[in-house]
Amino acid sequence: MTQEKLTFTGESGDQLAGRLDIPDEGEPRGYVLFAHCFTGSKDVLAAVRIAKALWLRGFAVFRFDFTGLGESEGNFSNTTFSSNVGDLVAAASFLRECHEAPTVLIGHNLGGAAVLASAGKIPEARAVCTIGAPADPEHVVHHFADAREEIEAAGEAEVTIGGRPFRIKSSFLEDIEGHSLKESIRDMRKALLVFHSPVDEIVDIGNAR
Repeated sequence: MTQEKLTFTGESGDQLAGRLDIPDEGEPRGYVLFAHCFTGSKDVLAAVRIAKALWLRGFAVFRFDFTGLGESEGNFSNTTFSSNVGDLVAAASFLRECHEAPTVLIGHNLGGAAVLASAGKIPEARAVCTIGAPADPEHVVHHFADAREEIEAAGEAEVTIGGRPFRIKSSFLEDIEGHSLKESIRDMRKALLVFHSPVDEIVDIGNAR
């Protein structure tokens, strides 16, 4: 496997860090764009394992850190679900220019919701796969439900997610309330594969239905 560390310009103009895993032999069967989970990174174990499984089967996989996370530039507190979708579209454009446009989009958790929302904006994508994704992006708010009142009153608040501190602004809440995936799924006209554990305690299996 050949690994390339790459940077590209995200939705807000920040430089985002990515990693492209390419099979050593022959042309890739296709390029896959992977979106990590909420507050995660391209290097979380799930992303690494999925990328490895795909390149072993001949696919090139591009995974990146959303704005303000991992090795990417930017301030996480200024991001929204819409900016995540924009980062995904920017990543696809970067792949299109430097290698080949992605034909498969994969997203984990909120990243799954983001690939569903962005699929219609990436015409070359033929298939979408979600892993433990919420049916409604607003589901992610349960991670900091106790702080919602403070966020709405003060405009922002520091919350703890996965043992790490993050600052969430009211703009994040306002943006995510305006998103519905039903229309995106209905209109994307691409193959859809949904992976969801029946014992998922973070995103209930009901979201897969």
